Amino acid sequence: MALRDQLKVMVVDDMSTSRGLILQALDAMGIRQVGYAVDGPGALSILEKTPVHLVISDYNMPGMDGLQLLHAIRKNPKTQRSGFILITGRADKEIIENGKKLGMNNFIKKPFQPQDLRNCIEAVVGRL
Repeated sequence: MALRDQLKVMVVDDMSTSRGLILQALDAMGIRQVGYAVDGPGALSILEKTPVHLVISDYNMPGMDGLQLLHAIRKNPKTQRSGFILITGRADKEIIENGKKLGMNNFIKKPFQPQDLRNCIEAVVGRL
């Protein structure tokens, strides 16, 4: 069975358009076990009940940004081993360095092409 058939992914983005583009790209890659949340607290609630292999999260979200979500995921024994990819429109050095300190596995800058997202995911989980 191919990795893409087993991979469970959670997409976290407050913007429906961005979320839709990510979900569409994952579907085109053949990744079918995909859930989503519209904010960090919602994602944590879902992940507590249903852990995933990979979280793909936007950085800029109200209430809890992507790095705060990453920190919460890494503190929880149920979710701490999940891969984490941060999506950001502004890949500031400070954001990326903080992400790495918190255990971010990879990041991708908006806007991106589906192949860029695939490469980013494969760098974390292996060939799809």
